[in-house]
Amino acid sequence: MSTTKVITGKVRFSYVHVFEPTSIEEGGTKKYSVAILIPKKDKKTIADITAAIAAAAEEGKTSKFGGKIPPTLKKPLRDGDEEKPDDENYSGMMFLNASSVRRPGVLGPDKNPIFEKDEFYSGCWGKASLNFYAFSVSGNKGVAAGLNNLMKTEEGDNLGGGGSSAADDFGSPEDEDLL
Repeated sequence: MSTTKVITGKVRFSYVHVFEPTSIEEGGTKKYSVAILIPKKDKKTIADITAAIAAAAEEGKTSKFGGKIPPTLKKPLRDGDEEKPDDENYSGMMFLNASSVRRPGVLGPDKNPIFEKDEFYSGCWGKASLNFYAFSVSGNKGVAAGLNNLMKTEEGDNLGGGGSSAADDFGSPEDEDLL
């Protein structure tokens, strides 16, 4: 029996909005969200996600799709090489966007909660707990990824374009010519 819940292998996080919800449209529902980049070499996670998408589509066949799965079903798992060829961070990656109206639990490598934005950021690596579900909204039918919880397992280059750190800008006190 297939399940709609997946715990990923090692993935990279991007477009991290897990501490405060945001809305794509003004006045829209605010959600917590993150883009999850999955290395293509992680065949197990990709297979688990593909199976969960199929299970969610099957579950939604009657309740959301009028008895049959549409041939144009929108699916959350996409190929970074095809859809974002100019973004080196997506090279060799599959990706999906996950969101929730409920704030996800965010843990560090020690399994203690993370509350600071600079500790869990676009570019760090970890694991994600996701739940896939069928939707039918305004003529669009598909499967989406719900965000459950996240765990950071290691640091990574910041993708947020946050610029340089204060220490990088000003150097150490030993570098100063004191007059």
